[in-house]
Amino acid sequence: MSIRPVRHLSGTQTTMEGAGVKLERVFGFGDPSMADPFLLMDDFRNDRPEDYIKGFPWHPHRGIETITYVLEGSVDHADSLGNQGTLGAGSVQWMTAGSGIMHQEMPKGDPSGRMHGFQLWANLPSSLKMTTPRYQDIGSGDIPEVVDDDGTRVRVVVGEFWGKKGPVDGVAADPQYLDISVPPGVRKVFKVDTYRSAFAYIFQGSATFRDASRPFGVLVEKEVNGEELHVRDMSGDRTLVVFGTGDEIVVQAGEEGVRFLLVSGAPIREPVAWHGPIVMNTREELIQAVNDLRSGNFIRENAAS
Repeated sequence: MSIRPVRHLSGTQTTMEGAGVKLERVFGFGDPSMADPFLLMDDFRNDRPEDYIKGFPWHPHRGIETITYVLEGSVDHADSLGNQGTLGAGSVQWMTAGSGIMHQEMPKGDPSGRMHGFQLWANLPSSLKMTTPRYQDIGSGDIPEVVDDDGTRVRVVVGEFWGKKGPVDGVAADPQYLDISVPPGVRKVFKVDTYRSAFAYIFQGSATFRDASRPFGVLVEKEVNGEELHVRDMSGDRTLVVFGTGDEIVVQAGEEGVRFLLVSGAPIREPVAWHGPIVMNTREELIQAVNDLRSGNFIRENAAS
């Protein structure tokens, strides 16, 4: 067994998207190989309706899959295929944009005005860029949860883990998407397929992830403005941890416990041509997609299957 080293560690960046939604960008629009096959992740968490209520009106996607996981509040959605519905707390939507889709996502807060969820973008390989679009909407009650003897809880959104299989299937990246809660002070080992890219995103509490090359509790060291910075100073709420190769990660929960997403998937290792919500392999394909959008030919009646 080999412990995955921490290859990258960072906090989030506040940004505005849609019609004026204030959110925290976990990663995206940088080096697309960092978390291949995953391109972007946003944490939309707010208790001020004016910061999210305008939502994400009609907009296009091509060449990717988007994964929306709601923790608090709800998201109303509709698309150019005629699908519509509401994602409630604890539910997930996996949208394969494929050859092209237009959709909208309009968040609503809970009775107290709180809204919290995540959106993750997964790339599609060249062979599936123009596949037929589809939605998978999964209610909270259909997502299995397993509780270990030490109180660790894992919601299996996608993939298989601890004998449970998540309800989302047929996804190109063959991903594993887990929502993990580890009680205060508990040290836990999680298996991850050696051939998958993997990252964790802490969104509640704090923890350290063991790096086999350093003493437990100190993962990486770097200098910021001449001062040495240890991972334990950054491993709390809204921290991204990208792992190197190996087949397990080791986490030590802080005194208040920790909750984080653990996401892994098979890397695609193909060229990326990216313009906003459209991700293709070449500049020519990207230009064609933009021209299709401008000419009204973006939605394909007979996409490749």
